[in-house]
Amino acid sequence: MDLDLQNAGLLLLTAAVVAMLTRRLRLPYSVGLVAAGILLALLPFAPRVELTKDLIFSVLLPPLLFEAAFYIHWDDLRRDFFLIVVLATLGVVLSACVTSIGMRYLAGWQWLGAVVFGVLIAATDPVSVIATFKEARVRGRMLLLIESESLFNDGTAAVAFGVVVAIAAGQQPTALAVAALLARTIGGGVLCGAGMALCALLLTGRTEDRLVEITFTTVAAYGSFLLAERFGMSGVLATIAAGLVMGNFKRFGTISEQGKVAVQAFWEYAAFVANSLVFLLIGMHEAHQNFLAIWLPALTAILLVTLGRAVAIYPCCLLFTHSAQKVPVARQHVLFWGGLRGALALALALGLPPTVPQREEIITVTFAVVAFSVFVQGLTVQPFLRRMGELPSRNSST
Repeated sequence: MDLDLQNAGLLLLTAAVVAMLTRRLRLPYSVGLVAAGILLALLPFAPRVELTKDLIFSVLLPPLLFEAAFYIHWDDLRRDFFLIVVLATLGVVLSACVTSIGMRYLAGWQWLGAVVFGVLIAATDPVSVIATFKEARVRGRMLLLIESESLFNDGTAAVAFGVVVAIAAGQQPTALAVAALLARTIGGGVLCGAGMALCALLLTGRTEDRLVEITFTTVAAYGSFLLAERFGMSGVLATIAAGLVMGNFKRFGTISEQGKVAVQAFWEYAAFVANSLVFLLIGMHEAHQNFLAIWLPALTAILLVTLGRAVAIYPCCLLFTHSAQKVPVARQHVLFWGGLRGALALALALGLPPTVPQREEIITVTFAVVAFSVFVQGLTVQPFLRRMGELPSRNSST
């Protein structure tokens, strides 16, 4: 069944109750939502909502990406831009290689299935990362690094995923074809999002009606995503570019002072709704996964993904040891443990064509990795941040 109004109403009511309970119990909201989704799925009146790639990508992801990018200041991003690019490119490739090789030789998967899984699980999930670190009230450079990396590493994963899926479909892409895919996916996505945002700003600067201003930002967020995906570009990067441009570019037009308050309130609520639905649906579908049947590949995958994250972070940060973009060791540890997986990996897994070897096993193992990410990493991120000095101690008067 699709996500109709009746199902959406029940899920939002559940999300509101969970938000109240988790705040009282001092638990991460995302963890509470997934747990609530599991319990909800076991009830006789549970809504039957199919978790699909289209639902995650086209409905739930754009508001989360746009809202996060809208608040990133370009001056801050520019200072760490090369570090973020290295983490989002070389880091993703290293992580994918570690996981793919490990699944081939330790889990005994076919090369194609192992590489597909390694690529789709390599990129951290912007939904999980942004939700967890904003809820922890992390600020400053640490928040910029973890959020920006999770937003931008999708570009690398999208290109690699497209190449691997093409091979699985029987194609033999050449170096020229891969370069063209890279330019279209990343470059085209960024240009599409920036162009649509500039057009929206041009129109926004000619009105002071806050409802119209909200409408233009909504068109920029969803329109850039859908247009980019329609022409084979990265919708994720398009929406990120749209958010960055609308939040930073003032030359073409700007949102009125009254409109800023309304726009911020609207996107804060839109992100809350999308975030709540994502984690509830993950929990509802976790409840129906038979993890015992694939416990060994799942455990192997969790260990490999964790190792791959370490290989992605520490060597890449080592390259910047003697530069202004140096990352202290404590923050490298945070980047390592804070690399959560979630809706993005699930969307890619659920969208795999039937020709991919071990497709069903890949989907179930991906759910297992996401479950580990939500419950183990999600529950320990805040204590870990305090230990690394990124949050004040609970006993501190500040």
